[in-house]
Amino acid sequence: MRDILSELQPIFRDVFDDEDIIVTNETNASMIEDWDSLSHIRLVIAIEKYFGIKFAFGELQELKNVGEMAELIKAKLEA
Repeated sequence: MRDILSELQPIFRDVFDDEDIIVTNETNASMIEDWDSLSHIRLVIAIEKYFGIKFAFGELQELKNVGEMAELIKAKLEA
């Protein structure tokens, strides 16, 4: 099984231009200073491109943290 969280790490670092970001299952927008609506869109696009998936708008609204995002990515990859 892929370690999705470790694959997300460099994506977050690139999008937020911060090599010190450590992504955990509990990481959420309030924990990353520059995570605003524009960077969220950039993050989603980068994740979709990297994993070759597409998110539905409603799916993203319900996510509470990176762990839930990783589970959604895993489900999409297994579908």
